[in-house]
Amino acid sequence: MSGYGVIIGIVVLVAAVFLVLVFILSRYRKCPSDKVLVIYGKVGTDKDGQPRSAKCIHGGAAFIVPVIQSFQYLDLTPISINVDLKNALSKQNIRVDVPSRFTVGISTEPGIMQNAAERLLGLRLAEVQELAKDIIFGQLRLVIATMDIEEINTDRDKFLIAVSNNVEIELKKIGLRLINVNVTDINDESGYIDALGKEAAAKAINDAKKSVAEKNRDGSIGEANAHRDQRVNVAAADALAIQGENNAKVEITQSNARRREKEAEAMRVATAAEAVQLAKAKQEAYIAQQDAERTRAELEMATQRADVIVKAEISKQQAEIEAEAEAEMLRRKAKGEADAIYAKMEAQANGAKEILMKQAEGIKAIVDAAGGDTDAAVKMIIADKLEDLMAIQVDAIKNIKIDKITVWDSGKGSDGKGTTADFLSGLMASVPPMNELFKQAGMELPKILGTDIENGEALKGEVEERVTENTEGKASEAADSALEY
Repeated sequence: MSGYGVIIGIVVLVAAVFLVLVFILSRYRKCPSDKVLVIYGKVGTDKDGQPRSAKCIHGGAAFIVPVIQSFQYLDLTPISINVDLKNALSKQNIRVDVPSRFTVGISTEPGIMQNAAERLLGLRLAEVQELAKDIIFGQLRLVIATMDIEEINTDRDKFLIAVSNNVEIELKKIGLRLINVNVTDINDESGYIDALGKEAAAKAINDAKKSVAEKNRDGSIGEANAHRDQRVNVAAADALAIQGENNAKVEITQSNARRREKEAEAMRVATAAEAVQLAKAKQEAYIAQQDAERTRAELEMATQRADVIVKAEISKQQAEIEAEAEAEMLRRKAKGEADAIYAKMEAQANGAKEILMKQAEGIKAIVDAAGGDTDAAVKMIIADKLEDLMAIQVDAIKNIKIDKITVWDSGKGSDGKGTTADFLSGLMASVPPMNELFKQAGMELPKILGTDIENGEALKGEVEERVTENTEGKASEAADSALEY
């Protein structure tokens, strides 16, 4: 029993799936080429966000959502409408009858097709014809009221274009378009058009009769003129014939005389020409021989000149090539030396640049070590170089060589020092004090080295003491040497 239940369940499921597929396929509608598929219900919104009344499809297919959507077709088959307009008032206030036939159909333009879906969906063919006929009647009367009878009757193209433009605009409002307009005939109750026709016919008949009479007249006159011309021309031809015969005889006689004269002249000219040609032939032979001799001489001269000139030209080109080669070697040598000098100078410049860069890096490191205080950094540099600065100042007089000194020493001076000591102290005082040295360099002596003493007395005293100590022992020796001298 359980196996039968499973089979029944499977069959029911398959049947349900099949029915669902059939239902879905039945809601998928294809639009034929001669119809417009109109889907209405919930079909979305337009550009302004307003709900759309319908969705029109011409060609293709669409799925119709069950419950919320439905569909209908609009037939695109052309509709022929017989419009028998009577008593239409023209611009001349003459009433005319204009029987015509209009062919219209549902438009497939997107916007106009939407108008057809909104205004013609669900209407029968007769109702659509009646609605279109009312519009055509009104526009046809309007066009006739703006035109004369002559324009309507003679210029049919202008009339049809005006009718087509007016009717087309109004038909688009309900979703139709104008396919064709055919005006069969135009009549008026007053007989104005018939009178125009009779007038045109009478004018054509009169013109034809006039033309026939003019042609007959021209024929009679032409015949008489032809007889006259014939007689005149015959007489003139006879006279010309006789004159021609006489002229011909004279011409024959003169021609014979001219022939004999020309024969004699030709004989004379021929004899003279033969003699002239013989003389010319001999002259040309002499000239040709002279030209040949001259050509041979020129050839020999050209051969000799070529032997000399070609050799000279070869030597000249060889010398030029050797000179160019030597100049190229010198140029390359000069370029090599210039490149070497440039490389050397560039290396020296790079070395100097590296030294300056390293010094700058060292100074920057000193400034960084001083916490960014440039004054403290300068103090550190000066403290490191202080001993060298003092040695340079002392060396200013240390290495002075004095061969002989004449001393007139009278003993101790007023300040208790000897004259020799005063001389050396004054010599040392000529060396600029360190504070002055810093000022000349645009710097200020750090306070760690002391304060400025006016006129450098303190530094002078220090130097004098050192000089006195170093030179007192030698003073007597200098004095003895002076006395000996």
